[in-house]
Amino acid sequence: MKQNSSVSRYRFAIWLSFLFIVTNTLSRIVLTVMASEKNSLSFIDLGYSFISGIIYDLATLSYVLIPVLLWLTLIPLSWRKNNIWKVSGWIFSIMAAYSLVILAVSEWVFWDEFESRFNFIAVDYLVYTNEVIGNIRQSYPLLTWLSLCALTSLVLAVLINRLPFLIRWGHISRKHMLSGLIIAQLLVNLGLSGQAKDLRENRYANELAGSGLYSLFYAFNNNELNYRHFYQTEDDSSANAIVREQLSTPDAHFTSTSGTDIWRDIKHSGAERRLNVVLISVESLSADYLGKFGNSKSLTPNLDQLADTGMLFTRLYATGNRTVRGLEALSLAVPPTPGQSIVRRPDNESLFSLASVFNSKGYSSSFLYGGYGTFDNMNYFFASNGYNVKDRLKLKSDQITHENVWGVADEDLYGMALRDFDQSSQKGKPFFAHIMTTSNHRPYTFPENRIDMPTGSRAAAVKYTDWAIGNFIKQASKHSWYNDTVFVIVADHCSSSAGKTDLPVERYHIPLIVWSPAHLPAQKVDRLMSQADIAPTLLGLLNFSYKSNFMGADVFATPKGPERAFIATYQGLGYLTPDRLVILRPRKEPEVQMLENAFAKTAKSNAELVKEAIAWYQFSSDAYSQGRMKLVH
Repeated sequence: MKQNSSVSRYRFAIWLSFLFIVTNTLSRIVLTVMASEKNSLSFIDLGYSFISGIIYDLATLSYVLIPVLLWLTLIPLSWRKNNIWKVSGWIFSIMAAYSLVILAVSEWVFWDEFESRFNFIAVDYLVYTNEVIGNIRQSYPLLTWLSLCALTSLVLAVLINRLPFLIRWGHISRKHMLSGLIIAQLLVNLGLSGQAKDLRENRYANELAGSGLYSLFYAFNNNELNYRHFYQTEDDSSANAIVREQLSTPDAHFTSTSGTDIWRDIKHSGAERRLNVVLISVESLSADYLGKFGNSKSLTPNLDQLADTGMLFTRLYATGNRTVRGLEALSLAVPPTPGQSIVRRPDNESLFSLASVFNSKGYSSSFLYGGYGTFDNMNYFFASNGYNVKDRLKLKSDQITHENVWGVADEDLYGMALRDFDQSSQKGKPFFAHIMTTSNHRPYTFPENRIDMPTGSRAAAVKYTDWAIGNFIKQASKHSWYNDTVFVIVADHCSSSAGKTDLPVERYHIPLIVWSPAHLPAQKVDRLMSQADIAPTLLGLLNFSYKSNFMGADVFATPKGPERAFIATYQGLGYLTPDRLVILRPRKEPEVQMLENAFAKTAKSNAELVKEAIAWYQFSSDAYSQGRMKLVH
């Protein structure tokens, strides 16, 4: 009788545990197949992934079972004889199965986009459910998928409930069950973390070695990281001296001797070029899409032509793998800090920005976005830092040719920009505009009859993006302000940042074209530079004299010598030089990688290089947290 009671009490928990392990293992198999399409996994990698994966699945299960076991322990056993209980049991079983199947499919979709388990991007997406659900609905046959998930869930619930050995496993007392749960929780909290699995050199193996649900909650709890708490530090005076030394240029004079103060007077001889500036940050435009960087598919004829007649920067690297990281670097000229982008952080108002420099020169500065600027806090950030903000809400219905969940077609955004520029020109003021596009984003839809490819693919979206830029330049040429305008075209980040390593350098390489034939000569600039260097380099090309608090550098004013760029995920901070990459990670020793033909391999530690990397990231993190990035000083 006691055995039957035990079985009755915990059968659902046993069933749920078995289902959880089965669905997670099947999901890992699917993700392994997806990963193998782009990267080979050794037998050791595969074995490690599945063994570690089971451990993380069991750890996650121990959390999932907490409310279930508490409920099953507390309910009176007599309830189990009620028919209502039996019906509700089946309902809960099907709901649990459906949730786990949906979770597995969501992981596949996320992996298809980011080649990663759930991370902080997934956490962010939970906040913006309208855009994310809309994106999925427009990219995939959602109704069909949901129906198949429901059918699969029903089959799993019926089949697993019929397995006789699950009944035998239910022979356990409440005391033993709760004791086992407590022990499991102690082991999990003492022995595991989101990064404990990252033991292989192959990033894909480390991703597969985790659990999607565990990774999601780990990312939720680690969305912002205190640099000094998690990363290796250097003596403050030494770190400050390194940063100030690398920011020292012939045209700059520090206004203070304080090590933490990098305010400089930038002085140029001769007249300033008070030209209009149009900065276009293009969604997900990897350098390898352009013909100028070796692509043979003719996706970017307009950009390639602009590169031939303008200034092409060939060794530029994005600071991160999300739009807000690119916006942060382009507007503030700072290295990335661990955790969230400054665009989404609190107390990010009144910062020294590119717009603040232009505004001090009498310009009208604006941020123009084709989507809803509430996404990723863009509207608030730019409005609070010197920009007049306009997003898709400023467009009338007859001004929209095409739209999807992420925004209007690029051509509609450029149409809004042309009207805005005309208004600024009529007021007799020069203008600076930062335009952020959206068309090169899944679901990759755009107006018909623009290019010779159908909508729905990344390649087609790239080609449409190129067409829209070419059309924009053509339309702009008909306006009075055109000849006195500098067009700056750059990507916000690459289309994918996934690779065999945590920070695959080639997945951060983006194009930069500065085009103004009447004022700037065509040339190729091969110096290594960061996205954070674009603002001061642009101001240098305009021959502006101004007070600077930028951490980026004007590459034309910087003497040739050691060059660097910053690349990062939300935890891995990379310091890139021509032949080496230093990676700083939470709670780990810095790693130095040697770069050979775009491939990285572990190298002997370089104390001076590591010290430089730590200095920059320590300094920039402190600068923000201590309010030293503010406009007023």
